[in-house]
Amino acid sequence: MTEALIKTCGLCKTFRNGRLETPVLHDIDLEIGRGEFVAIMGPSGCGKSTLMHIVGLMLSASSGEIFIDGKNAADFSDGQRARVRRDKIGFVFQRFNLLPTISAYKNIAVAERIRGHKVDGQVDRALAAVGMSDKGRFKPGQLSIGQQQRIAIARAISHEPALVLADEPTGNLDSGNAERILELFSEIHRERKVAIMMITHSEAAASVADRVIHMADGRISNA
Repeated sequence: MTEALIKTCGLCKTFRNGRLETPVLHDIDLEIGRGEFVAIMGPSGCGKSTLMHIVGLMLSASSGEIFIDGKNAADFSDGQRARVRRDKIGFVFQRFNLLPTISAYKNIAVAERIRGHKVDGQVDRALAAVGMSDKGRFKPGQLSIGQQQRIAIARAISHEPALVLADEPTGNLDSGNAERILELFSEIHRERKVAIMMITHSEAAASVADRVIHMADGRISNA
């Protein structure tokens, strides 16, 4: 195992609605090394996406600890959590989450401005990295589903994060586009040395990762 970028210890998550409590994660111990490609695999409802949201600092755990770059996330202020999400993590979602009224280029540029970065060559580099240099002027609705996911990936890597979190990135794609997106993830991982945590229920998607972690009923069944 390389040096841990992400480490969780006894992580638990319970959602509460009045008196109703729904346990989702139970005692998750997990390490993801720098530059490691890990697939988290399991059936729908097993807690995969909840785990990803906690790793991405979009949710807080009910108990247990999560360390990012060796720092305990429990010690982060709200501002520090936001900065870690902004600077160290890239997000790729199943539904792309692209702004429909602006071009692919501007979708990436807006994300960079939100991060506080001056927009110069990084948008063009990100588009080139996903093979979309000639599509920057097009709006999402003018692109195919596979091309939209490539733009979403370009947005996630434009600031050169240490970690990319991908939640079912091939879930909305046909088999041909899914295969091409998985090849792209492998290429980005190899060339950029970025850590990737990919949530999936697909054995084909999980097969491209360095390591596969199986989840069931809110628990890790292997590590």
